[in-house]
Amino acid sequence: MTPTATALPVVTSPLLERLPGVRHAFFTRQGGVSEGIYASLNVGRGSRDEPAAVAQNRACAAAHFGQPVERLLACHQVHSARAVIAETPWGDGRHEVDGVATARPGLVCCALSADCAPILFADPQARVVASAHAGWRGALGGIVAATVAQMVELGAEPARITAVVGPCIGPKSYEVGEDFLQAFMAGAPEAERFFKPGATAAKRQFDLPGFVLDRLARAGVSKAAWTGHDTCAEEDAFFSNRRAVHRGEGDYGRLLSAVMLES
Repeated sequence: MTPTATALPVVTSPLLERLPGVRHAFFTRQGGVSEGIYASLNVGRGSRDEPAAVAQNRACAAAHFGQPVERLLACHQVHSARAVIAETPWGDGRHEVDGVATARPGLVCCALSADCAPILFADPQARVVASAHAGWRGALGGIVAATVAQMVELGAEPARITAVVGPCIGPKSYEVGEDFLQAFMAGAPEAERFFKPGATAAKRQFDLPGFVLDRLARAGVSKAAWTGHDTCAEEDAFFSNRRAVHRGEGDYGRLLSAVMLES
């Protein structure tokens, strides 16, 4: 049975819900047609899922916003600090970037994830929205500031922007090694407070959503929050790359987070 738009369960944030003319959704893994390890709302064209199932899932997500699938602005995410401005639908075209901003109603800014942090942004006064994909490399490299800069190009002001970090791997699930910590100490030594002791002296627990919120504050965004959902720990609701790796599953589904200006 093909799921209807109203059948798709989503996570939303009160911070974004209260903004006039802005729609958003952090989709879960539920409500789609994919099977097996991809069950069920896998939107990842880079996965080894059946392409027809992925296409149907993407169409259902677009319908949630009342839009055709061609208006989903999904990027070929490369863990970069590159963001772009979208003026028209992309269709099947995919820019190799990790952030997208628009001032055009009906274009749906998207971020795909499966432990990395999706971020949705909105300045309702300037009528500008954006999305970003922030894995640890992108977050450390500057994707947050790059996405905010593109919003500013369109007339937004950082102090007016509301940003929400969606479901991602939580600090209790994100064990890392000493080399990971050293990469942060070299690029952002102030980030040491986001590392807590791990199970052994050589391990740490990294707070990815906390670090992303810090990057948002440093970019001038004063209203920001994390939804509080841990993708690795909440198996029924979310896909997780780390969980799939630990189980030797070979691949994993991708979640969709999206924001749109209404007409």
